[in-house]
Amino acid sequence: MRLLLLLTLMMSPLTIAAYQTPPAELQAIVDAPRGPLFRLGPKHSTALLLSLPGLPGISDVAQPELKLAGLRINPKMSSQSRFDFANGASLLDIKTGLSRNISGLPKEARIADTAWSANERWIAFSRWGDAGVELWLIDVAQASARPLIKEPINAIAGAGFSWLSASEQLLVQLKPAGKAPTAALTPSGPNTQESQPGSKSAIRTYADMLKTPSDADLLDWHLQSQLATVNLKGEIKKIAQPLTLLAASASPDGELILTTSLRRPYSYLLPVSYFPQAIEVWNKQGKQLKTVALPLQDRIPPGNDAVSKEPRDFAWRKDLPATLTWLEAQDGGNPATEAKTRDALLQQSAPFTAPPQKLIELAWRASSLQWGSGDLALVEESWWKTRDTRTWRIHPDHPEQAPELLVARKSEDRYADPGEPVMAKNVYAQNIIKSDSKAIYLIGEGAGPEGDRPFLDRYELASKKSVRLWQSQAPFYEIPVAMLDENRFISSREATTERPNFYLRDLAGSSRALTQFPHPTPQLKDVQKQKIQYPRKDGVMLDATLYLPAGYEAKRDGPLPMLMWAYPREFKNAQLASQVRESPYRFNRISYNGPQAMLARGYAVLDNPAMPIVGEGKTEPNDNYLPQLTMNAEAAVDAVVKLGVADRNKIAVGGHSYGAFMTANLLAHTRLFKAGIARSGAYNRTLTPFGFQSEDRNFWEAKPVYQAMAPFNFADQIKDPLLLIHGEMDNNSGTFPVQSERMYQALQGLGARARLVMLPNESHGYRARESIMQMLWEQDQWLETYLKTKP
Repeated sequence: MRLLLLLTLMMSPLTIAAYQTPPAELQAIVDAPRGPLFRLGPKHSTALLLSLPGLPGISDVAQPELKLAGLRINPKMSSQSRFDFANGASLLDIKTGLSRNISGLPKEARIADTAWSANERWIAFSRWGDAGVELWLIDVAQASARPLIKEPINAIAGAGFSWLSASEQLLVQLKPAGKAPTAALTPSGPNTQESQPGSKSAIRTYADMLKTPSDADLLDWHLQSQLATVNLKGEIKKIAQPLTLLAASASPDGELILTTSLRRPYSYLLPVSYFPQAIEVWNKQGKQLKTVALPLQDRIPPGNDAVSKEPRDFAWRKDLPATLTWLEAQDGGNPATEAKTRDALLQQSAPFTAPPQKLIELAWRASSLQWGSGDLALVEESWWKTRDTRTWRIHPDHPEQAPELLVARKSEDRYADPGEPVMAKNVYAQNIIKSDSKAIYLIGEGAGPEGDRPFLDRYELASKKSVRLWQSQAPFYEIPVAMLDENRFISSREATTERPNFYLRDLAGSSRALTQFPHPTPQLKDVQKQKIQYPRKDGVMLDATLYLPAGYEAKRDGPLPMLMWAYPREFKNAQLASQVRESPYRFNRISYNGPQAMLARGYAVLDNPAMPIVGEGKTEPNDNYLPQLTMNAEAAVDAVVKLGVADRNKIAVGGHSYGAFMTANLLAHTRLFKAGIARSGAYNRTLTPFGFQSEDRNFWEAKPVYQAMAPFNFADQIKDPLLLIHGEMDNNSGTFPVQSERMYQALQGLGARARLVMLPNESHGYRARESIMQMLWEQDQWLETYLKTKP
């Protein structure tokens, strides 16, 4: 009967029905408790705990939404579209472990963004009210909340508020009064674009671009913000005139404001971040001190190592009162240009009358920057083409001193990752590198052959060697999240049956639990989890996480129907592609988004089986995509069949986004799987002609690769049933909804077994409770039909 129903639905040209609900055991996973979120204060004395309600309903997700230049805007709220809010808050005292409820919160809290003051006495937060985004304040000592100002804030380009260094004022973006412009019903003429010969612009495919001059006017109006300061009494002082604002940040001393605002003309092909911009510095009296005009960035060269030829990444140096830093490409931003120097880091201090200083020249692209003091900053450079990365120590107050190389490795080499510096607040309330001038502290994942074992190291700057202070031990996965002093730190600890909780720990080994969050899905607490390793034909070692239902024994119960869920990744080194990923001691998080939910229906699950695509030397990974993808899948299937946990004739494969692309390819080029589930994927590579994923060659440079990798081109070879699910409003680059629609049309026209489900009002990830329920119902029906029902 189930098969007959499904075939009837598949043969129907269009089926519109009410949202379906999956079996009760899957519904329970969707409605499992969420949160709370843990937000530690800057002095590490108090934490804010934010409670989370259930998933939003489709009525919330279906609210009017503007799609302008890559932005998703809620026009009523003057905010970026969002549907997930906290519905309550409490304060946790780190020393005593006692918590306090916060009084004064409205019944419908709808808390969006939060920000601690540097002195840890206040917490500012935004609340979605009836008429706009409101700014509220929590008094930590009193554990009470109150609205701070009546005027709504503009939260389209960020939170719309931030603290100034003294903890007595906030920088806010107010929404100017007025009505949005309306487009004329009758067009005044066609909308045109024109390309000039010889002017190349290798632009990837983006969603939600501007289409008309009216769209541009509407974008301007919604991004209009009035900068102002607000004190703790709610008194407002406006700064300069309203700006078409993309970003605003105060200098560490709180006296200057760095802004990024838009300038015309705009583009119909690019998102807002590429539009012409004015980088400006204002004082709080509204006087402009510095301006840098950036043109439309529509001529950035192709390639993952390409950047704009214009100055970029303007920011404040965190250890000084008001010093501006930025990067400048030394090769025109073009990775194809032969150049000894690729990037330079520059700085200039207020009042910006002296010439800029060059702090370091880099042979590759700057990828991260962390400030410590006048004698310590860390600059990381990397080159995607070779996967090389290096970390340098510079002396920013003494640029004449030569940079010191601290780390050189391949970015793919997780085993050699030294970790990230521990940060601490300085006198300006900025996060800087925690250091005693002789050493810094590093927190890392601790990847190794046994899986991830997070660590805390002391790194000696003179010897350039690390001393291991602490490391996570089985059967737990525990990682430091904040250092209180040289001996104590707060960690997040979890185990396979224990959800992450926070602990106060010292280096001597003692610890005390700060939180006791319960297991969100106790009915699945005893599912079995195992990290497995297996080789593929060419010797590359692979790994995956195997989940089995509670109480299951392979010898006694025999093989189970299985769902494999994966996502391919590119590598330049086969040995590094073989490194073990993740930890066997991570919490068994049974999420509705992942494949583990099907454990509740009696399936075995192979989660994240490694799908490395390796291209060493001058060979690019995708040059051999299909043979390697097939080898990966064959090895995974052979491994689970050998273990006796899966029946070779009852295995389905699935994935989301690039994993969906993988799924369609595996069904087109193998008969390893009896069904496939492909969510929000891209299948026709002519629709992404200027690159996709990590492929930086365009279609015309690598036409055979694009054609061979596109499962749409081989739809006639797909002989096993494929379920396609896609959000109707997908805004992810390349995964337009038409990708799934055209793939389904090809399969339907060729007489293949396929089903297309388009989820209304959903983007690349699905948000509404009804949509998630429908997704699980579809997946459950599909697997029950093709893995459990005999043909």
